[in-house]
Amino acid sequence: MNSPVALTDAAPNAPDRRWLALIVLCLGVLMIVLDTTIVNVALPSIKTDLAFADSSLAWVVNAYMLTFGGFLLLGGRLGDLYGHRRLFLLGITLFTLASLACGLANGQAALVVARAVQGLGGAVVTSVALSLIMDLFTEAGERAKAMGVYGFVCAGGGSVGAMLGGVLTSTLSWHWIFLVNLPIGIAVIVLSLRVLPAALNRHVSRHLDVLGAVSVTSALMLAVYAIVNGNERGWTSTLTLGELAVALILFATFLAIELRVRVPLMPLRLFRLRNLSASNAIAVLWAAAMFAWFFLSALYMQLVLGYKPMQVGLAFLPANLIMAVFSLGISARMVMRFGIRGPLVVGLALAVAGLLLFARAPVDGHFAVDILPGMLLLGLGAGTAFNPMLLAAMNDVAPSESGLASGVVNTSFMMGGALGLAILASVAVSQTHAVQLAGGNTLAALNAGYQTAFLVGACFALAGIGLALLLRTSAPQTEGAVPPVH
Repeated sequence: MNSPVALTDAAPNAPDRRWLALIVLCLGVLMIVLDTTIVNVALPSIKTDLAFADSSLAWVVNAYMLTFGGFLLLGGRLGDLYGHRRLFLLGITLFTLASLACGLANGQAALVVARAVQGLGGAVVTSVALSLIMDLFTEAGERAKAMGVYGFVCAGGGSVGAMLGGVLTSTLSWHWIFLVNLPIGIAVIVLSLRVLPAALNRHVSRHLDVLGAVSVTSALMLAVYAIVNGNERGWTSTLTLGELAVALILFATFLAIELRVRVPLMPLRLFRLRNLSASNAIAVLWAAAMFAWFFLSALYMQLVLGYKPMQVGLAFLPANLIMAVFSLGISARMVMRFGIRGPLVVGLALAVAGLLLFARAPVDGHFAVDILPGMLLLGLGAGTAFNPMLLAAMNDVAPSESGLASGVVNTSFMMGGALGLAILASVAVSQTHAVQLAGGNTLAALNAGYQTAFLVGACFALAGIGLALLLRTSAPQTEGAVPPVH
């Protein structure tokens, strides 16, 4: 009988096995993506069942975000040093066990700690999954198609999570939003051992830059902590500004270490690659714009129009279907035909148009007129832009540093989402208060706040277009890298 290693050794030369491996990878990533939104719908039930206070309930989300954002960069680098498959399996196992602990939690501390471990596992999986796809698919056309599938999972998973969270919480209990991960996680582990290639270590040394790892992980975790608490404590409060200042000092320390250490955690020369630098900046802006869509449109439908959670989830369905059609085929053909820059600019422009439509949605809005057109444009924009954005970040990086590049772009996306959501929430609250002080009723004030925040989200996407125009249509090839997509 063949061993799992023997089976995986043949994977790169067997197209059917490689595409099966892609499905397994995307299934693992889907669990992580779903978990970022599936919990939000269940928070009221969790609060009642475990007697959380309003202030402490936020830690059900924040504990996950802290470890997820803090360990993305380190997880990607560890994958480069010790093997992408090994780290993927470790991350999935950790995430699955933590999901079991979350589902069985009967106290506040147990749930929060398990959520932190979930975030750690999720960071490792997210940072190496993209590298494994790059390892599996080296031909330009196949890589574009594979990245389209991955992009659809990342872009569409968030809205699916909102719908699934409502279904599981209303029909079973909040425990099942975590327990549902168990059979999926076990299946991913078993299949990964069969179909994922045992990636060889491409480094002559497995030296880990410990000081760099500690400084950058601490900086990222502190920055996320300050951001997620900024709205509640105030952005100009001494505590928030102090935390952000310490995070900046830690990050500056990290950069100083990287300039001097023999084997750096993050070689700063990578950022001389125009596409890598520009695409990471675009990822920050794109994530901020997408969070405006996912979260603000859900709040508008629930709090202004009175939609139930299930109705909100179904409202995202047309956008998900469009994303599927474009991500799973059309986007790859567009990249092969027009290059990276054109489809990215078009996708971002469609997102701008969709957010502008939401920015004019009235208090008495109707689905067909005020929600569906914006959803369709945003789904079309996400399906078109996500694939070329990832390719721009990864395509001119050597295979031995693909995990690091993946960790960097995922960190940019996560930090952009967290910071963007904090900014948008602050803008919405500020405008809502202004309208209330002027004598507006509650619904009108809420709607005005959301409209202003959607407008700011559109500005984020518009700024992304400016950066996308700086991308090289054909990226210069790095030594050891696979040929870029033209």
